[in-house]
Amino acid sequence: MITLQTLRSNPEEVVSRLKKKHFDAKNLVDEILKLDVDRRQSQTALDQKLAESNKLSKEIGQLFSQGKKAEAEEKRSQSTALKEESKVLEEQMRKAEEQIQDMLVRVPNLPNDSVPEGRSPEENVVVRSGGDVPSLPENALPHWELAAKYDIIDFETGNKVTGAGFPFYKGKGAKLQRALISFLLDNAIAAGYTEYQPPLMVNAATGFGTGQLPDKDGQMYFVNEDGFYLIPTAEVPVTNIYRDVLLKEEDLPKKMCAYSQCFRREAGSYGKDVRGLNRLHQFDKVEIVRIEKPENSYAVLEEMVKHVESLVQKLELPYRIVKLCGGDMSFASALTYDFEVFCAAQKRWLEVSSVSNFESFQSNRMKLRFKDREGKTQLVHTLNGSALALPRIVATLLENNQTPEGIRMPAALRSYTGFDLIS
Repeated sequence: MITLQTLRSNPEEVVSRLKKKHFDAKNLVDEILKLDVDRRQSQTALDQKLAESNKLSKEIGQLFSQGKKAEAEEKRSQSTALKEESKVLEEQMRKAEEQIQDMLVRVPNLPNDSVPEGRSPEENVVVRSGGDVPSLPENALPHWELAAKYDIIDFETGNKVTGAGFPFYKGKGAKLQRALISFLLDNAIAAGYTEYQPPLMVNAATGFGTGQLPDKDGQMYFVNEDGFYLIPTAEVPVTNIYRDVLLKEEDLPKKMCAYSQCFRREAGSYGKDVRGLNRLHQFDKVEIVRIEKPENSYAVLEEMVKHVESLVQKLELPYRIVKLCGGDMSFASALTYDFEVFCAAQKRWLEVSSVSNFESFQSNRMKLRFKDREGKTQLVHTLNGSALALPRIVATLLENNQTPEGIRMPAALRSYTGFDLIS
């Protein structure tokens, strides 16, 4: 959440920068600032009333001690009136503060200056690419047909038991899932991340803290009786570990990783682009999360990008890294890099990771701060990245590595799968 101080200090810059996200913030910013002026005027009036009330209380005591009962009662009537006026001002302030908060949470994070202009994914900027696109025969199969041929993923039974987007993995398909999770976690731990196993449901305060609520309320599964949300990513519970916490400078950085199942409604998703594993409602993902001092966060973002790049390289997948343009960025992000891998049978790029710096946007919502060595309290910067999301990685591994003998496993995975070939 953008800070009120940021809006006060330079509202024109806020409006200008949010245009890059194609968000017209002018009216919203103007309303917030007007309410803020009203609130501060009410605060000034309240302070004056309280000062007058305190003064009257002392005078009433003195008058009673002097036996001047009539004058004391008159002052008491004035004091009662002041208290009633103070209650009215307090209520005005409370309502103004609620309105300001409700409006502030509707303002997206400001994009970093390096974010490219653009409205759609087609205008994202390719930063670099790597790996070799395999040359497959004309009769190469997409992953959903390979899954049926080798009996490793059962989409139909998943559809019967739950619905579309909830597949069963079986045999070597299930083992491949488990192998990838262990491989990704081991790489994160080797890079210095502490492993967590988070809850799969969170409360509304947690969803608000990382910016999923209220922005993505309709995309999250909700357990009505308990008021819990199924997590869309492990980022949500893991980052919220430090909600309402005041850290010391020497506590930073915090490096956390977690495997979790993720749940997304993906309302409105349909068609050939979401076939098979391309888009699921339940899927597995390993997430990396960083909590950093503000001056370090952009160097850390590049470090996280290199970590994810090392994973797709070890999995021998052709990839490209793109910097998202303003119109394709999330509500909460200040700068995002997406990783895409080339799925050779489908002949298309599939996104498998987003690595983002949120600067202080999430930490302000979570009241996550640190005290520096001079005793000054500051908001931390938060970052997270998919390292990696499994469905499209599995889809690409199956399609790109198909041979007449079966599906070859990349060398880095063989000690985890216990087999070289799905046949």
